[in-house]
Amino acid sequence: MVRVKERDGSDCEPGINLLRQMVLARAFPELNETERLREIPKLFDSTSTLDYLCQMSGGHVRNLLILLFNCLQKDDPPFTRTMIERVISERRNELGKAITSDEWELLRQVSQQKTVRGEEEYQTLLRSLFVFEYCDHDGSWFDLNPVLEGAKDFDKD
Repeated sequence: MVRVKERDGSDCEPGINLLRQMVLARAFPELNETERLREIPKLFDSTSTLDYLCQMSGGHVRNLLILLFNCLQKDDPPFTRTMIERVISERRNELGKAITSDEWELLRQVSQQKTVRGEEEYQTLLRSLFVFEYCDHDGSWFDLNPVLEGAKDFDKD
């Protein structure tokens, strides 16, 4: 797991940079880090689009690769922000189908409190990729999978 945001919700630039380089290294393994950055326009319409994809993965490498694969199934690079948003929306709908009303309530609590209570809740939410665990200098904390943010069931009171 790569931390892409801090507890306060701000971006974690070192984590985003790592994921950015991971994506670029898969596409351009023969290039060094600096050279790869110059190749971003071959894959994405802007660096901010690549960074958005990295942020929306939640720092979960498998999640990032799933999103990238879904992009490749839809179109050839360079990928636009609009196309990335469409892929994320489809993934949100896919994940949302597996979430019960009780789990949506748990997800709202995790989003607000950054904690998970109870072993069963912890295992269910983490295993299902609904919640991610992050670590920083103060220890572990939890947050909602960013793909689920904006889901209509998440916003219900």
